[in-house]
Amino acid sequence: MKHTITHSPFPIISFNLVLIGGGHSHAIALELWGSNPLPGVRLVLITDTPHAPYSGMLPGYVAGFYTFDECHIHLPNLAKFAGAELILDRAIGLDLENNRVLCAKSPPIPFDLLSIDIGSTPQASHIPGAEYTIPAKPVPQFLDRWHELLETARQNPDRSLSLGIVGGGAGGVELALNIQSHLHRLVPPQNLALHLFHRGGELMEGHAAPVRLRLQRILVERGVRIHLGETVNGISPVEAAGVRVACESGLTVTCDRAFWVTQASAPPWVSECGLSTDDRGFIAVGETLQSLSHPRIFATGDIATMVAHPRPKAGVFAVRQGKPLVKNLQAAVLGKPLQRYIPQKNLLALIGTGDGKAIASRGNWGFGPTGWLWCGKDRIDRAFMARFDHAKITPETPEPDRGSPNS
Repeated sequence: MKHTITHSPFPIISFNLVLIGGGHSHAIALELWGSNPLPGVRLVLITDTPHAPYSGMLPGYVAGFYTFDECHIHLPNLAKFAGAELILDRAIGLDLENNRVLCAKSPPIPFDLLSIDIGSTPQASHIPGAEYTIPAKPVPQFLDRWHELLETARQNPDRSLSLGIVGGGAGGVELALNIQSHLHRLVPPQNLALHLFHRGGELMEGHAAPVRLRLQRILVERGVRIHLGETVNGISPVEAAGVRVACESGLTVTCDRAFWVTQASAPPWVSECGLSTDDRGFIAVGETLQSLSHPRIFATGDIATMVAHPRPKAGVFAVRQGKPLVKNLQAAVLGKPLQRYIPQKNLLALIGTGDGKAIASRGNWGFGPTGWLWCGKDRIDRAFMARFDHAKITPETPEPDRGSPNS
């Protein structure tokens, strides 16, 4: 199928480069491509959302510290800057025999080179009733439900509210602290009950013991009810739109809402289409970020696993893959040798505690919480988003009215 390019400055198209997803790596790749485009390349971005969330600022957005615009990249303007055709649709598969992307609504999209950066979702499909929870990802759907909860709290400040969070990793702990911070400004603290369920014996496995202990102490001091060693094995709806969280031990807790923040998983179509994957269904890639089974396909971010250098599913790794990705995509277009990329072994995690402070965690070291660490994190995050100033919403492309997350 022939597509019309509205923004590309190059009239002669001889090569189709398609990006699926507006994740961190692709956002950086589009920004770099726009500054140094290749003639003759038809660049296409397929994404199911026009606003790409930046994971580093989302907890702060939940806490009410940032506006929607401050922590989202406006992909239509970024695509325009890069000279890319934007297709707002959801990829649902690949036709690897004919090199085509299959979409939910659009006709198949042909590619000569393909890059995939679609993130991940919490693994919940095997838990009965998981559909009654609010998954932390995809982020747009999570934020829709979060905005609904905030509005309910604003309209009913005297009503008791009970919330559950399933998953005691860094994501679940940080979400708990920031949810509580925002809701405490809307309802009296005594009217809010927050339950954190974790199947392990300790929160945030993989982080240094001092970090785990400090965050657990903060949660306890703020009244969060921590349920360690509790494996959730079922969710069931109850009257008044609530849910009952059931654990293998026999513990049951009734909540108005339950958030699902467990181990990441990949969409089934990734492995079903024939790509080589790891044992969790993520695309297996080498040091050039190419698929181990299909060298015309690249993958980065959470959806990819560097087989020789496995790393946690964290946004910082996706950010750092952006530059080597665009270099190798352009090298592949030009028929030049690709460069190896080896990710850092340890990352510095700055975990916001929802009160204008943050804790630093790296390897066996931890520090905080302090206000100056939060200020440092805020500067880093704002500097990242400043890369996309040319993609900010303009008067010609207004954002739909979403209401303010701040209170």
